[in-house]
Amino acid sequence: MEVIRAKSAGFCFGVKRAVDTVYEQVEKQTGKQTGKQIYTYGPIIHNEEVVKDMEAHGVKVLRGEEELKGLEEGLVIIRSHGVPKRICDLMDEKGIEYVDATCPFVKRIHKIVAEESKKGSRIIIIGNPDHPEVEGIRGWAGENVTVIKNAEEAEKFENTTSERICIVSQTTFNYNKFKDLVEKFEKKGYDILVLNTICNATQERQVEARQIASQVDVMIVIGGRNSSNTQKLYEICRRECKHTYYIQTLEDFKPEITGTVRSVGITAGASTPNQIIEEVHTNVRIKF
Repeated sequence: MEVIRAKSAGFCFGVKRAVDTVYEQVEKQTGKQTGKQIYTYGPIIHNEEVVKDMEAHGVKVLRGEEELKGLEEGLVIIRSHGVPKRICDLMDEKGIEYVDATCPFVKRIHKIVAEESKKGSRIIIIGNPDHPEVEGIRGWAGENVTVIKNAEEAEKFENTTSERICIVSQTTFNYNKFKDLVEKFEKKGYDILVLNTICNATQERQVEARQIASQVDVMIVIGGRNSSNTQKLYEICRRECKHTYYIQTLEDFKPEITGTVRSVGITAGASTPNQIIEEVHTNVRIKF
């Protein structure tokens, strides 16, 4: 049986940077008499296995703004998805030390929407409104901001003024869907500035996943349950290969397919540790 593993599978630059930041801070604080308790604002990345390991190293997760408000001391690490401006302002006001592990590509979007908002532009964010990355971007975009997640919302949108519209995207959004939604805004005749802020690594991962899924009998997509980019990979692969499975670890893989499986493809989200991918790659044959 042939097993094809995507070259792009696993940690992207921003995720690796964020994870490394946490462990670097753990090492710095360990052994110090005045070592600070380390917190992450929200899970540092969307992978339960990684978060569990950090908790085993003493790192605690702040689950929201109210928990942060109750904090009097410690070191807070901002998650890779970023946070709204008000969260940084709150920590500054409280004098809480923090390290910003926001992905640089997400940070760039924060800068874009803040600057365009100051110029008077209306901000359109294409993405999932409930995702922490989008919540963070929205928190830097001023008052005149709208999140669009699908074609129906794009069709209903009306710009009631003559202000320019600045369109950005969640970094992990499906590129083809982004293009389709942008076309709907262009057809309305608005004055728009379109900035494709989808991460290059996301686009490459999606293209490679589609290619592999189109040529295998079974496709495995590995990633955390709450990972947006992994969910997008699953949707893309499912359209190409009906026997596509979304798993977090090898234990989750319970194939129902019967008969001869000649080829299996493997890809993984940007927050999936390499050791989990390796375990699946090495042992997938025993599952059939």
